[in-house]
Amino acid sequence: MVEDRLLVWKFKRGSKDALRAIYQKYADELLSLAGNLLDDKAAAEDVVQDVFVTFVQSIEKFRLTGSLKGYLATCAANRCRDYRRRSNRRQATVENKAQRASREAESPVQLVICSEELQKLSGALRELPDEQRETIVLHLHGGMRFRQIARVQNVSTKTAQSRYRYGLDKLRSTLNGEVRR
Repeated sequence: MVEDRLLVWKFKRGSKDALRAIYQKYADELLSLAGNLLDDKAAAEDVVQDVFVTFVQSIEKFRLTGSLKGYLATCAANRCRDYRRRSNRRQATVENKAQRASREAESPVQLVICSEELQKLSGALRELPDEQRETIVLHLHGGMRFRQIARVQNVSTKTAQSRYRYGLDKLRSTLNGEVRR
């Protein structure tokens, strides 16, 4: 957190290297977060770029009061929510995930297993209500605490915890108990 405060301070004073360091530190995590919330790689990349463009444009007024990671994750989640509202569609990108898994797979058998697991998990996540899916992704991929998630979703902390618990329960029942906390 001290490192982030220093980077923000340097960036406010014109250091392009500080911005580059912030981007390199958080871009992949934000991309993963947005990708899981939108289930669309191209849209996730657009969201992450928008988050950083907005961050750069508002740096003069920006004041870091908590975690920079939490702030950027909240911005990304809000952008994802806006994107879903605007587009009003939920596209599956199992193909993109399967392609990524195929690059990482060590054998054809492992590729088939990974592909099937990704399809099951993606399908189960898509079946969840938006609020539960968003809560699970923000907590697991975004590393956000329930208090932060509650603030982003304009609900109580207990409601955010309940959404997480109910979402995991639905995933468990859909995947026959294959998901663990």
